[in-house]
Amino acid sequence: MPRPASSSSEVRPPLTVDRAGGERDDETLLGRLRAEPGTRVLAIRRDAAPLRDGRLALVSTTEVDDDVVTEWAFLGRTPDRTAVVLAALSDGAPGEIVPDAEWSPLRAAGGDLPAGEAELLTTAVALAGWLRDAAFCPACGSATELRHAGWSRHCPVCGREHFPRTDPAVIVLVTSATSDDRILLGANAAWGGDRYSCFAGFAEAGESLEDAVAREVGEEAGVRLRDIAYRGSQAWPYPRSLMLGFRAVVVDDAEAQADGDEIVEVRWFDRDEIGAALRGEGSAMLPGRASIARRLIDDWYRGVA
Repeated sequence: MPRPASSSSEVRPPLTVDRAGGERDDETLLGRLRAEPGTRVLAIRRDAAPLRDGRLALVSTTEVDDDVVTEWAFLGRTPDRTAVVLAALSDGAPGEIVPDAEWSPLRAAGGDLPAGEAELLTTAVALAGWLRDAAFCPACGSATELRHAGWSRHCPVCGREHFPRTDPAVIVLVTSATSDDRILLGANAAWGGDRYSCFAGFAEAGESLEDAVAREVGEEAGVRLRDIAYRGSQAWPYPRSLMLGFRAVVVDDAEAQADGDEIVEVRWFDRDEIGAALRGEGSAMLPGRASIARRLIDDWYRGVA
């Protein structure tokens, strides 16, 4: 029976989920949880999840048609020990599989969800992507078998064990050499040149994170850096990144120049211009609220040291 839509006045407590990784060794876990009526399911279609009243819409296992689920996985337990599982849906799965819900991608929804739900959605999107893309052993090409409640794959031919891959990437907010009230942002060609963000890129083999920061900003914006300092991290499953955030100071503001390939324009912004952009005013667009890039910019604007 379809679940009725929740009332807009209903107050739902924040949802937090403990990964409960110790339970993954039980090879019967997923089968048992799928048979338990109290188990809650977070359905993921590509990078989108169902929402009701701006919150994640979790359903029972009986409400999800197994024919449109490509893989199941254990996500963890809520504080009252309710199990939460992932249903990774096929791309063609109908939205109506979750009644009275609106589907929204992580990029759009993550910044508006409560912290626990945003973390759960990020985990689910990352794991669903790996389950979808890593069905075959990269060493010998054989079909793999799912293990550890969806968190590993075993190759029955060559015996290798495979786990969800995470690639380290750096992202940095750079401030002026002469004034902490100015930051340098870049417009990426992939965004059409009208959205400005921090500079970012993947760490290369054998490279420290600090060296990756200096190299990426030098390549994209032409500037040298000093005072590189770590600020925080964020899992970002596009496609499977761990974004490591930094702040740094430019050595010489006059060196700033876009590479003309990946970055089509670099621009200095003062604090008033950033404030206007954060309020949605002016012509410059900033990263979405779900991203660490937005957090780096917002922290700088608010004077967070």
